[in-house]
Parts: sequence; structure tokens; C-alpha cells
Amino acid sequence: MTEPITIRPVLKEDFAGWKALWDGYNAFYGRKGPSALPAEITQMTWSRFFDAYEPVHALVAESSGQLLGLAHFLFHRSTTSIGPNCYLQDLFTVEAARGKGVGRALVDQVYCAAAGAGAQRVYWQTHETNTQAMRLYDKIAEKSGFVVYRKIF
Repeated sequence: MTEPITIRPVLKEDFAGWKALWDGYNAFYGRKGPSALPAEITQMTWSRFFDAYEPVHALVAESSGQLLGLAHFLFHRSTTSIGPNCYLQDLFTVEAARGKGVGRALVDQVYCAAAGAGAQRVYWQTHETNTQAMRLYDKIAEKSGFVVYRKIF
């Protein structure tokens, strides 16, 4: 990647480019076809980025006018700290940008946003088969040792 990468908050006019990234992210995790997210979830997610009362934020990575990646993160309270915690919920780059610093630049900007909000911790999860992403994560964070359990209703 020879052109500079800009990491910035998503803008309303980014919808088409963001939606293509969002669809790629969801397809990567198997949410496509019959298991795709309903359109109303995508629309609600998008609207939350622009609602000052929502703790959900979105960044995009851009180079030469093209969106190459996204990061969605949110702040929440914790029983173990006074300041907020930052959960990096979604991180995705187009395949051509992987391994070229785009993901790291997005995470670094989330780190900056978290520090600016007074958070002492940024955390995330990924699927155990996402080995390419884990190579990056092993360099920029530590594994917590916790195992995620869930119940879907």
C-alpha cells in the first residue's frame, strides 16, 4: 500500500462504502444468505453512529478515496473501574488491505479514543479460526485467558 491511510470517524456520506465493508465483515463471519443480519439491524447500527446519546462509535480507514476498513467500538461501565471500558466490537479490512497496516491503524485509533474517554482497557474477541487477525492481535495486546460463553435467544 503506497498511498497514505487516513483513519477517521465515519460520515453520513460514507454509507455505501461502509455498507460494503459491513457486508464483507458479516459474510466473513458467516452471516450471509438466510443467516444474514436483517436490514433493520444494519439501519439501526448505522443510525447509532450519529446519535450523541449512543455509546457506539465507528471509524473507517480510507486511502485514495476508497474505504478499506472499519472499526466499531463502544464504551460501557464496569464493576471493576470508575472510568469506562472500551469494547472493540467489529474490526474488518478488505482482503487486499490485510497485512498492510490498516487493521493496526484502526486499532491504534480506537486506543486513542479510549484513552481520550478515560478508559483504562480496550478489549475484543475474535473467532479461534481467524489466525491472520490473531497474528496482529498477539503483537498489540495480550490474551486475557478468558473464554467467552453465550446464550442466544
